[in-house]
Amino acid sequence: MDALDQQLISLLRTDARMSIATLAHKLKVSRGTITNRITKLEDDGIIVGYTVRLRPDAQQNDIHAWISIAVEGNETRAVIAALLGEPGIEEIHDTNGRWDLLASLRATNLSELSSVLERIRLIKAIQNTETSIHLQTYRTSSKS
Repeated sequence: MDALDQQLISLLRTDARMSIATLAHKLKVSRGTITNRITKLEDDGIIVGYTVRLRPDAQQNDIHAWISIAVEGNETRAVIAALLGEPGIEEIHDTNGRWDLLASLRATNLSELSSVLERIRLIKAIQNTETSIHLQTYRTSSKS
């Protein structure tokens, strides 16, 4: 990835619905360049999907939880690849310390959360997990 790819990703993180023409104008390149770059980033697995972000209060009844994951040996990349396919996972973070990964989960009810956790625990090379349910938020960042 070069500087143009980084700038393109930054713009898409801000607004993934931005048109090709707008992206091209902002980055001062042709629309064809933007189209080719996005296709290459998708083909290379750098861009793995697009999503919708909602205001935190728009999903008041959802259950939000975090799962800390310990991975066996050098299997972190394989576990991440498997986790990327889990629809209940919102975010995945690489960490240091006792846990190898931290994932943010969202479910509409406890039964759905239980199903998500069961699927995660079946992933080969996951050694151990610990789940914490989010109860209350006291402060959030203004940027998303």
